[in-house]
Amino acid sequence: MGLITQIVTFPLAPVHGTVWVVDQLVLAAEREYYDPAPVRDELAQLEKDLLEGRVSEDTFDRREDELLDRLEQITAERQRLGLDS
Repeated sequence: MGLITQIVTFPLAPVHGTVWVVDQLVLAAEREYYDPAPVRDELAQLEKDLLEGRVSEDTFDRREDELLDRLEQITAERQRLGLDS
């Protein structure tokens, strides 16, 4: 039965290969989009900017809240996708 199934479904092999490639591309894009490192780097740079006087306290507080919210979203989505090992 396995051989017959392979023969019958052989014309669909390129479709299965294409679907696999697309799945891999989506997974790679999700890993990159939900990578917390750039957000952490931006938080560190923001703190440095505050200490060096390049941003005000109000700007710092507002931007820090935005970045921490984004970091929470990333953490939740990585857990949902099973990207955290």
